[in-house]
Amino acid sequence: MERPAVRPQDRRRRTPRPRYAVLLVLLLVVVAALVVALPGDDQAGRDEAADCAPVRAERVRPDRKITGTFARYGDDGSRTDDWTGGDGTRSVRLPDGRTLWLFADTFLDRVHPGGRRVPQPAWVRNSAVVTSPAGEPRSTLTGDLPAADGRPTALFPGTATPDGREVWRWPVDAVVEPRRPGSGERVVRVLLWQREAAGAPWLFGSPRATEVATLSLPGLRLENLREVHRPPPSSPPGDRVLWGTSAVRDGGWTYVFGADERGTEGGGPSRTYVARAPRGSLDDPAAWRYRTGAGWSPDGTAARPMDVTTRRPDAAEGGAARGAGSAVTNTYTVTRHGGTWLLFSMDAGGPDGRPSQTVVSYWSCTPHGPWHGPDAVTVPGLPPGGRQAGATAYNVQAHGDPDGRGLLLSYDVNVLGDPSAVHVDAARYRPRFLRVGLDPEDGDRPDRPG
Repeated sequence: MERPAVRPQDRRRRTPRPRYAVLLVLLLVVVAALVVALPGDDQAGRDEAADCAPVRAERVRPDRKITGTFARYGDDGSRTDDWTGGDGTRSVRLPDGRTLWLFADTFLDRVHPGGRRVPQPAWVRNSAVVTSPAGEPRSTLTGDLPAADGRPTALFPGTATPDGREVWRWPVDAVVEPRRPGSGERVVRVLLWQREAAGAPWLFGSPRATEVATLSLPGLRLENLREVHRPPPSSPPGDRVLWGTSAVRDGGWTYVFGADERGTEGGGPSRTYVARAPRGSLDDPAAWRYRTGAGWSPDGTAARPMDVTTRRPDAAEGGAARGAGSAVTNTYTVTRHGGTWLLFSMDAGGPDGRPSQTVVSYWSCTPHGPWHGPDAVTVPGLPPGGRQAGATAYNVQAHGDPDGRGLLLSYDVNVLGDPSAVHVDAARYRPRFLRVGLDPEDGDRPDRPG
């Protein structure tokens, strides 16, 4: 049927039919929701970094208060199911002011006066310690069900391969975020490294996958575990990237940093990577985007290493890394100071390709680099008698500036050549802490990447 002609003056007076008006309103609602839900792009990130300037770590001093707090908690013999030492130290501040401290391999049980552990102490692959808003340890979190012998089990339980080899989880960094984008309910999301028993040189496990655990708030109950990235099983173990050595919130994104493990096979420093997920979506693998060098891709195999090879003229001063390339281990840490991003690592740039005992730092104006450095920060101290026992410092981690006294760094201590040494003195397998002042360097700001 032919539609009747409409005169110009009639067309001006007409209003949309009701159904078209409804569709228009719905379309506007959807667009508005997308604008709210989706984080800003890289341009917004560059605008936020307008105050980026070179930053160096200065005025490094031991924080004996926090080191002593954990030592006293570990030495307290009133319970047999709480923490007496661990490594892999990370932390996340909870909304009510408490702090959740995450640990990988953990000793429990009791410590005798003088620091000696009881014979055959309880041991788990991971645990957590909850501290009060004032920083006092209040409880140790392990698995809900004990083992068959009545001993504690890991907070994040392990499994086994079909041929019976152990598969375990080491917690790395964590963030508090909405349960889902836009939700008013918050949860803790913990990044986990899944590893499996293997032969030399993988004495600390072959890298297998990255997972995310969800803990409820305020109860910190383990709700679920979800795999977010698995490298191709056929790839060489040293080339497999595990994610979560550091996680930093910026605007509507959580930036997750990762690394391969070439250093384990003697291949020198690790290559470093970055991905991101919208806040509220860290446990959703479909939401992750991986930095390719030119942009962001949903394909994890498209990730490309960050540029951390820029060298300063004074990079070798004070025992910092030597030679070309980065000086970063696979457990580096990233934090922010104003508009400047900072990366700390034990120096992995020695001529033998092994980490040294020097902490180095890099800085960048974006989370994906380029990273400038390295600058030597400090050679961290060991517990009394540690050097004679063969103890080593490793896994430097940033914990922010919780009380306004400067950036808090932790590092772990272990005696790799003599496992019995950590039972003779429990202090040889506990984190120690540093306070670091951060000073902008002299000179002009760098140009920010386009």
